[in-house]
Amino acid sequence: MDEPCLFSTFVLMPIRVAVFEDTAIYLEYLSTILGAEPEIILTGAFPDCSELPLKMETARPEVVIMDIEMPGINGIEGLRQIKRIAPSTRVIMQTSHDEDEFVFKAICAGASGYLLKNRGPEEIVRSVQEVSDGGAPMSPTIASKVLTLLQHHAPHGSEEPVEYGLSKREKEVLSCLVKGMSFKMIADTCFISYETVRSHMKKIYEKLHVASNTEAVAKALKQGLV
Repeated sequence: MDEPCLFSTFVLMPIRVAVFEDTAIYLEYLSTILGAEPEIILTGAFPDCSELPLKMETARPEVVIMDIEMPGINGIEGLRQIKRIAPSTRVIMQTSHDEDEFVFKAICAGASGYLLKNRGPEEIVRSVQEVSDGGAPMSPTIASKVLTLLQHHAPHGSEEPVEYGLSKREKEVLSCLVKGMSFKMIADTCFISYETVRSHMKKIYEKLHVASNTEAVAKALKQGLV
C-alpha cells in the first residue's frame, strides 16, 4: 500500500474580479482583458451601481474595478457601499481625470488603488494582481498627488522613531515607494524582479503593521524611516 503523500500541491486560485463601468465599449474592453487572463476570473461586469448589494452578493469579488463617474450612484458612493457590506474587498478606482478632489475622496473612502483609463492591458492586469497581494497600484501622476497629500498631512519625522527591523533592501524598496514608484518601477530601479518586490513588500507590511502602500508611506514619513 502506498504511503500517503505528506505534501499537497499548492494551487493558485484565480482572483475573483468584478467591474463597474457605464461606458459600454470600455466595459467590454476590460471584460475582454480580464476574461483572457488565467489568473483572473471575471465574476461580474456591471454598467452601474444600482442594486449594488445584490450585485456584490452574486459576483462575490475579491477585487473590484470601479469607474468614478457613473449616472445615479457614482463610483465614490459605490466604493463606500462596498466597504460597508464587504470591507475586505479591494477596490481599484478608474477615471479619465486626476483632480485632487477625486483622489482625496477615493482614498478617504477606502480605495486600494487609483488608475487613469489610459493604462494598457498589462498594467490593468498587473494592478489587479498587485492589489490582491495588498498593494496599492496607482498611475504615476496619481501616485505623485497621493504622496503630496500624505506629506501635507504627515510631516516627516513628526512621530518618535521606532525600530522595525527593516533590512537595507527593504528600506531601499520603501524609499522607492515613498517616491511614488509602482512595483514595476521599483523592480527596475533596484535591479530586482517584480516578484521579489512583492516579496519585500509583504515583509514590509508585516514589520510596519500596515495593510497597504499608502499606510506604509504614511508611517515612513511620520517616523522618518527613509
